[in-house]
Amino acid sequence: MRRPGRLVPTDGGRVIGEGHVRILWASWHVLTVLGWGMAAVLLQLARVPGEGSVLLVSTIAVAMLAGAALVLVGTRGRHPGWIGLLGVAVLTWLA
Repeated sequence: MRRPGRLVPTDGGRVIGEGHVRILWASWHVLTVLGWGMAAVLLQLARVPGEGSVLLVSTIAVAMLAGAALVLVGTRGRHPGWIGLLGVAVLTWLA
């Protein structure tokens, strides 16, 4: 349940079931795989810049910046993940 005026739901509610835990687990690991995939794309572009690389690099930089903002807002700055995502966004943008 979400309280009015709050972006991230924090009420807790009932304990989540096994199906929901499995979805959270899978989602967490899918994001890890996607992150490694993005890193591989950036490494390849650094080695051999190609046609369309500017759009690809800009898209990744913006996505990382959006991720940093979500972690920053969602955890109220308590989880340092936003710093890493911001660092990736800035370094990618500067490349």
